[in-house]
Amino acid sequence: MTGPEHYRKAEELVSLADDVTTPASEESLLLAMAQVHATLALAAATALSGDADGMHIVDIRAWNDAVGGAS
Repeated sequence: MTGPEHYRKAEELVSLADDVTTPASEESLLLAMAQVHATLALAAATALSGDADGMHIVDIRAWNDAVGGAS
């Protein structure tokens, strides 16, 4: 899953949690899942921001592979 896909999934889960018919226990789970996806999206965006000063080339390539970017 790419960074943008994680972001969209987080938005989708928050929207589902905001539905007035969603039970409270399910809402908590949806919000926790949304937070995980949002965190993964942020990690991907940070890793691929172009500011790789100090990051080893092996790590840059690994991040590109992990988030579906170009090496």
